[in-house]
Amino acid sequence: MPTDILGEPYEQLPIPLDADDEGEVVATLVRRRAPQPTGRAVLYLHGYVDYFFQTHLADFYIERGWDFYALDLRKYGRSLLSHQTPNFVRSVSEYFSEIDAAVRVIRETDGHDTLVLNAHSTGGLIGSLWAHRVRGTDTVQGLFLNSPFFDFNVGWLTRQVAGPAIERVGAVKPYRLIPQNITMTYGRSLHIEHEGEWDYNLAWKPVESFPVRAGWVRAIRAAHRRLHAGLAIDVPVLVGCSGASFRGPFADAAHHADAVLDVEHIARWSPNLGRHVTLVRFEGAKHDLLLSRQPVRERVLDELDRWLTAYLAKRALAPVRESQVGRPGGTTGSGGV
Repeated sequence: MPTDILGEPYEQLPIPLDADDEGEVVATLVRRRAPQPTGRAVLYLHGYVDYFFQTHLADFYIERGWDFYALDLRKYGRSLLSHQTPNFVRSVSEYFSEIDAAVRVIRETDGHDTLVLNAHSTGGLIGSLWAHRVRGTDTVQGLFLNSPFFDFNVGWLTRQVAGPAIERVGAVKPYRLIPQNITMTYGRSLHIEHEGEWDYNLAWKPVESFPVRAGWVRAIRAAHRRLHAGLAIDVPVLVGCSGASFRGPFADAAHHADAVLDVEHIARWSPNLGRHVTLVRFEGAKHDLLLSRQPVRERVLDELDRWLTAYLAKRALAPVRESQVGRPGGTTGSGGV
């Protein structure tokens, strides 16, 4: 793989996908190897208006012997092409093809036998539906969902009246813009040029978000209905969310709560994922738990460490297959895509 924009030791693999009505489509897999092969890997899925830049999360896994992979989905981040509508999709299931391709690289090309999916926000919704789809295949061994997007954070009238109307528009005019009341609160709480501590590409993750399209709303509402009806994920799931939500213009309280989603929705719908779900609420956490203030994100990583040890220790101690021993660092990962 060529070197990623993050620099060494991160590598980047473009994954070509079938073209859509806007033309060429690509996803991008980012890889960082642990010093010694163990057969363990994690695949990270970002949220909406997002891409992978959280290197401290990769550090966490690498220090514990997990090879780290992150997937910038089609029309996001590294995968966003000049002719495309940012972050747009007509159906959440469209993302399954690049997740499948990434997993083939991780398992067939790079030889891992243990895989954890670590997904944030919209990535948590996508990853949950994907994990339900591959149940019974031993494709993935665990899920960590960081503030998964299980419902729109809107009032009753919007949900019951405006939502269905937008869906009808989205069926015939998918690119129609939907008016938003954007406060920029969450973005301001994150980026170093405002009130945050993180430096990232504002062209890929703008403070004011990207415009929302009717077709995207239609796709997400359909995904929500499927999840609300109940999934059958057959591996352990850890769900983390903040202890509180925040609405309104920026204030210091936005540093200590979820300024994007209603955390009560996350708590309500998490049991619908499967039979083995652990929900942990972190007081003082932001929407992306791992972008919270340092004491909070340390608590999140401590909890994640305990969960990995409790539910994946047996697999983690399994012998490394012969095909993994002495693997060269120059493996391209191009096969299996």
